[in-house]
Amino acid sequence: MLIFRYLVKETLKSQVAVFLVLMAIFITNKFVRVLSEASNGDIPASLVLGFLALSMPVLASLILPLSLFLGIMLAHGRLYVDSEMTVMRSCGISEWYVTRVMLALAVAMAVLTGAMTLWIAPLSVEMEYQLEEQAGAGLITIIPGRFQQTANKKAVIFVHQIGDDKEPLKRVFLAQHDTTNDDQNVHLVYAQQGGLREGNNGAETLVLSNGVQYEGILGQQNYRVIEFGEYQLQIAEQEAEQKRRKLSAYPTMRLLDDPSIDAMAELQWRLSIPVSLFFLVIIAVPLSAADPRQGRFGKMFPALMLYLGYFLLLLAARKVMEDGKVPAQLGLWWVHGVIALIGITLLFRGRPLGVRLRARLRGKG
Repeated sequence: MLIFRYLVKETLKSQVAVFLVLMAIFITNKFVRVLSEASNGDIPASLVLGFLALSMPVLASLILPLSLFLGIMLAHGRLYVDSEMTVMRSCGISEWYVTRVMLALAVAMAVLTGAMTLWIAPLSVEMEYQLEEQAGAGLITIIPGRFQQTANKKAVIFVHQIGDDKEPLKRVFLAQHDTTNDDQNVHLVYAQQGGLREGNNGAETLVLSNGVQYEGILGQQNYRVIEFGEYQLQIAEQEAEQKRRKLSAYPTMRLLDDPSIDAMAELQWRLSIPVSLFFLVIIAVPLSAADPRQGRFGKMFPALMLYLGYFLLLLAARKVMEDGKVPAQLGLWWVHGVIALIGITLLFRGRPLGVRLRARLRGKG
């Protein structure tokens, strides 16, 4: 039991360190992208932290398997380099026992990862879609002091100030350019107040009050000036019903009730992430056996290539399944079968049965 706790403790320390470093890298990358969209006026600055927080469960579910894999490689590599694993072997601690300990750790990680991929991550993706709809709706993306195009690309708006009352826009400039006619009519509007009104069909209308409209032809000076009490312009066309969601935002129970091949591929992908932890363990434990002269990073490169090949193969298998070229019963499971075969081969390579088999094969050769 002491060896069990020691191996789990050392592996967890390395895994947590790797997980935090990778999360910091990916969150920083996501933060830069969201901040760039906010600076361009695509989303309001007040929603930056919301987008960042909602992306964390998806990132965490993908990083957890990699962190466990690298945690085993780093922790066990150090044990081999410091000859601690050699001492354990001399005391009767076999590689198979170490593998069983890591598989027990993988069970706990699989439960956590499964909760992420099956429930938390889809919920966060759905909330992110809702936040994107909120960010793309009407006045929330309008930045005072900046020329911006409306959602339907039919006008350019400039707002001096945004208030909190029923007509939040103050001193609004609006320019419409009608290029459908040969005379190229120009419409310029300046209003003291403005607001947003959403129709029953989901379309958004900009309502301006107490202003002046200038109409004329481009290049001429005979403009017509019209004072108005209220001026309306449709700035976005939206459907009243909820926009179609990607399958990644569907709850897992909804995927179970969906017989389509795309839904089955998404469900198998969600299940594959926690399941992959067990196959990564049986690969990482034998690969972490490093010669002291090699150092703890001696086999890190081939291990990373194997990990990368595993998940690239999963992505390719998902694409092939979605295209209908592979039966749903086979789906992504054949990829796990290939990796399991590789892991079992690596494990049995150093065991007595594996040694005898290799000796027989060499004798026949």
